[in-house]
Amino acid sequence: MTAAFLTARRTGPLKGVVRAPGDKSISHRALILGALAHGLTEIDGLLEGDDVRRTAAAMAAFGAGVERLGASPDGGGRWRVEGHGGFSEPVDVVDCGNAGTGVRLVMGAAAGFDLVATFTGDASLRGRPMNRVLKPLGEMGARWICRAGGRLPLTLKGGGLKRIAYRLPEPSAQVKSAVLLAGLHAEGGAEVIEPEATRDHTERMLRGFGAEVQVTEEGTGRRIVLPPGQALKGTRIVVPGDPSSAAFPLVAALITPGSEVTVRGMLLNPLRIGLLDTLGDMGADLSVANVREEGGELVGDVTARHSELEGVEVPPERAPSMIDEYPILAVAAAFASGRTVMRGIGEMRVKESDRIALMAAGLAACGIGVEEEPEGLIVVGAKRSNHLVAGGAAVTTHGDHRIAMAHLVLGLAAEAPVHVDEPGMIATSFPGFVELMRGLGAEIAAGQPAAV
Repeated sequence: MTAAFLTARRTGPLKGVVRAPGDKSISHRALILGALAHGLTEIDGLLEGDDVRRTAAAMAAFGAGVERLGASPDGGGRWRVEGHGGFSEPVDVVDCGNAGTGVRLVMGAAAGFDLVATFTGDASLRGRPMNRVLKPLGEMGARWICRAGGRLPLTLKGGGLKRIAYRLPEPSAQVKSAVLLAGLHAEGGAEVIEPEATRDHTERMLRGFGAEVQVTEEGTGRRIVLPPGQALKGTRIVVPGDPSSAAFPLVAALITPGSEVTVRGMLLNPLRIGLLDTLGDMGADLSVANVREEGGELVGDVTARHSELEGVEVPPERAPSMIDEYPILAVAAAFASGRTVMRGIGEMRVKESDRIALMAAGLAACGIGVEEEPEGLIVVGAKRSNHLVAGGAAVTTHGDHRIAMAHLVLGLAAEAPVHVDEPGMIATSFPGFVELMRGLGAEIAAGQPAAV
């Protein structure tokens, strides 16, 4: 039975070498493209969190053969997907659990076929808007019935799609990917213009499955063209370590005196390392070694050592490259000297929770000065001579895995223990988080505040 609360206590130095779980974004895409392809796709290092397992189940529901072969030597799972070149109509409702990326990408892929499919999810996912994806899919010819605000449950009618040249109103790799996946089976293909470059895993992986994808740099953004009439062929995918997950042990090392932690095989895609750049700006002692290419993606081994951090103003244009890392960045900022200003992050309010509001509330409860803005967060670092972050709070996570992990990391270097509720949701992105952190020397255990 999952603990109702987890508690993190101030600990000694964190030491060790670990591997982060497989990248969640790449894991979702590997399963979906494998199902859309002709033939066999083998995936090594697949993240086996709840979100990705929901996408695996969805691909089986749409007619692909999906099988887990066993554990990968470096963590994650070895999976096989037998694709038949398209989707067939599912016989039941497709339940995507908490997987926002999964449902949006799967809806894009399904829209290209003459089928009807109903999607739902857990309470959190049912509260998240789908309009940003539905708008371009509707312009291509897809139809749907859903709750107000574009919310699940949603019944989608696909097929008969036409080419679109869609300019993203705001940076979103999910919307871009949904359009490209729909464009695979649209008359004339698809084109996406993004004013700011977002993570490009879909473009890279489409090429790995044999598709032609034309990418042109345009200022700070890009134009992506998917020519029509392309068939995907099964391939082999090696999933690198997720930088969004690696961020937690790395920041824990930075804020815990005497620590040195290495995360092996971390994804170093230039559009995913905004956090490393920001921590470097703050004075973090970070080093990268053994840089190599695996499956079309750059990976390496990243080492973090305890550092005296300084507050910075994070460039708003960096947000797309680290949008999931702002909760843990806010924790690093809590242990820095001075103010850390994070703006242009309004998307955080429509993630699994309102992450701006929850981080502001959690940090304030732990004695940190915070200022919440409509699309921003300012953290006033508590670092002064011989002064620590107070901690001592019971943090409400609203079932958000990143809110929970961020505050547990905070508790490892705070004066008093930090408790988080609903920790079972951590498994959506980082199964084995507690065990990995304990292996480095962290004190995290089941336990609840005295008042509960």
